[in-house]
Amino acid sequence: MNTPVLQRPILISVGTRPEIIKMAPVYAELRRRGMPVAWVHTGQHREMADTLYTFFDIQPEHEVVLQRRNASLAHLNALLLEGLADVYERVQPRAVLVHGDTTSTLASAQAAFYLDVPIGHVEAGLRTGNPREPFPEEKNRELTARLARWHFAPTAGAAANLDKEGVPGHAVHTVGNSAVDAALSGTARLEQLLADGTLALPLELRALQPHLAHCKLMTVTAHRRENWGAGITHIARAVGQLLTQHPDLAVVWPVHGNPAVRDTVYAELGGLAARLGGRLTLCPPLDYPALLWCLQRSALALTDSGGIQEEGAALSCPVLVLRDTTERPELIEAGAGMIVGTDTDRIVRTVAQLLDDGRLLQCMRQAVNPFGDGRTAARIADVLARDLESSPCA
Repeated sequence: MNTPVLQRPILISVGTRPEIIKMAPVYAELRRRGMPVAWVHTGQHREMADTLYTFFDIQPEHEVVLQRRNASLAHLNALLLEGLADVYERVQPRAVLVHGDTTSTLASAQAAFYLDVPIGHVEAGLRTGNPREPFPEEKNRELTARLARWHFAPTAGAAANLDKEGVPGHAVHTVGNSAVDAALSGTARLEQLLADGTLALPLELRALQPHLAHCKLMTVTAHRRENWGAGITHIARAVGQLLTQHPDLAVVWPVHGNPAVRDTVYAELGGLAARLGGRLTLCPPLDYPALLWCLQRSALALTDSGGIQEEGAALSCPVLVLRDTTERPELIEAGAGMIVGTDTDRIVRTVAQLLDDGRLLQCMRQAVNPFGDGRTAARIADVLARDLESSPCA
């Protein structure tokens, strides 16, 4: 028996850590308004997901269990497409919301399209113009745009990209980035949980705390596929040189679990960490609250992550982008970040300049956040409520 149309949920379909973080505010806003909503976890970052779901008070109703036989993208996409189609056929969602540019984004949109379910693409319109940077994300988001009904662009620049590609103006909604919603509400919740003893920091960060009284903190993350190999090596060498040259610098580097990243970082920096008396913290990936704690206290961040570019801007933490391009040029235009690539000398030179020139670093900290005001989720919910109520058969 078919579920009555108005009781069918809006289904949020995500599976990686950044997607969960950025869709949590949307889920919370839809629930707050009493709009039927459900969540399907697509399975890629299963080991990181539980703490996020607990922190954001989310209980996924559905999950795709991935039984991967190899690491190929084609295999992953095929598993996701088949598993998601089964979920969608059972749930009969009124709409499917996807986020960003991962393989789960594209597979979720494909599965919905095949079943004639309207698709909302959150964080739509980001482009570098280079199909290999980042790979495969650049093409994932382009292809998702071909399938979506609602395009929730985070900035005017992202909306302009969609316009250039022929997406109708009425389908594009410039709403801000939900990463800002998550960072602002997340830091408030973090401080509350730490104050009442409900939450404790990881041991690695507790060991780092004494150094923050006399050291500037720098948070480093790197995981992009295009940086595997030489790129990660050069970044790690830059971090080692900076720590050697600046005795008032402390670094926390949550190292990605992929062996292509982890083995390279520890080969370059593992010995140095033991000699620096706690100024270099290499640790497994941090959960979201712990990462927010680091960004709040950092003088700057080095990253090839898209999410940290947004979270850094939201928390007034200057960001140096460890890539040659960024699909978030607004960060650079606002003066809240710089592109430094992976050249060791360039990274060392730029960080040293910022550490030595407090005025320049302060200007970056005071830059106006270009990614929104923390009301992105409300704007998305407004559009969905209006369009689904006016089209009850959707």
